[in-house]
Amino acid sequence: MVQASDLPRNEDGIAAVIGVLKQRFGEKFQTGQSIREQHGHTTTWIKNQAPDAVVYPQNTDEVAEIVKTCAAHKVPVIGFGTGTSLEGHVNAPAGGICVDMMEMNQILAVHSEDLDCVVQPGVTREQLNTYLRDQGLFFPIDPGANASLGGMTATRASGTNAVRYGTMKDNVLALEVVTPQGEVIRTASRAKKSSAGYDLTRLMVGAEGTLGLITEITLKLQGIPEAMSSARVSFDSVDAACQAVMMTIQYGIPVARIELLDSLTVQAVNAYSKLDLPVAPLLLLEFHGSETSTAEQAELFGGIAEEFGGTGFEWTSSAEERNKLWQARHDAYWASCALRPEARGISTDVCVPISRLAECVTAAQEKLDALGFIAPIVGHVGDGNFHTLPLVDMDDPDEVSKADEFVGWLNDLAISMGGTCTGEHGIGQGKRPYLKKELGGAVDMMVAIKTAIDPDNIMNPGKILPSE
Repeated sequence: MVQASDLPRNEDGIAAVIGVLKQRFGEKFQTGQSIREQHGHTTTWIKNQAPDAVVYPQNTDEVAEIVKTCAAHKVPVIGFGTGTSLEGHVNAPAGGICVDMMEMNQILAVHSEDLDCVVQPGVTREQLNTYLRDQGLFFPIDPGANASLGGMTATRASGTNAVRYGTMKDNVLALEVVTPQGEVIRTASRAKKSSAGYDLTRLMVGAEGTLGLITEITLKLQGIPEAMSSARVSFDSVDAACQAVMMTIQYGIPVARIELLDSLTVQAVNAYSKLDLPVAPLLLLEFHGSETSTAEQAELFGGIAEEFGGTGFEWTSSAEERNKLWQARHDAYWASCALRPEARGISTDVCVPISRLAECVTAAQEKLDALGFIAPIVGHVGDGNFHTLPLVDMDDPDEVSKADEFVGWLNDLAISMGGTCTGEHGIGQGKRPYLKKELGGAVDMMVAIKTAIDPDNIMNPGKILPSE
């Protein structure tokens, strides 16, 4: 388990900043212990490292003012969206000021004719899609949780639709960012493509708040498809299911989503969501297009599934049935945790080239069984990404040690297969030990960029880079 160590604190600077910002922001500036602990909360096993205060700005100018104040006293600044990140991204190992974006939640503009919109970082994906619905548009990135779009941008989020629509890096056109010096910059225009200088937008997407605070996001939108259909099919083994996925992608069937649930996960969602799915490895798929094309896609996939021993193939265009299945998939984390209520689910993810997916998932299952864990597996397998959830008794040092062994082993395995230690959870604190293994000397360039942009290391210190 990654033991996130505390970093040196600037006590005089923190005290000075608290004095200035408390006077400036009044009730929008909080130092109560419970609020601070909520903002140091992580949905992982890394210890809570609370900030010294939490401030709630309402616009870019206020964010810039906060950062300038912190920069003047060399005090850490940690951005906060909805707190759904999984690798300790919002912890404050050196203390400092948490900037909660919840009140910056305005949809500033929708350019329906250009298929883009401009939002503040506190807007959530569900809020945006509800707003867009009557305009025939939607934003496709769906990480499961109702995360904020600022947080999704900062962590380069992904999710169930990535196989067709890509990840956040493919759907962010431009950003407004407050730099570590408190200056406000724009990284690009609304144009769909540009060759103008360095791609600062992509630099900030996935930087996890270590290079600046995002205050405005220009996003690509999609038209709501004429028709959507979903399919499900069971297999005798995870290996057979993954082989069917690989063939589907290689055949060029334009699936929008293709998700794997192993037998344990199916058992869990049956109990939690009151379903009666066969308790066997399961693929869930969704097809977007016209009524004719979605039917054709489902038929083609059905043939591939049969070739790999798939049984119980069903597909439906009923919105009610589709929503029921996909809600069950989104509830899989909570359903899985209910398999062992006294334990804690330790979610970790990797991503490998799709040709190695079956091998990697099967090896992970065998390793978890050997270690004696109840550990459901789900995956956005259309792009080679999957998640394991060992259910760990955190009061049992032996179990914790074995879980730590497994996470490290899985990260190393994925990297050895030409993959990554994180497909979508990000690095944060939890994955820091593996970044150098994966990228080698490229990490030194990251350090050089961080040092040049943020020489005093005030922007979310202790994240991503292996050493400070």
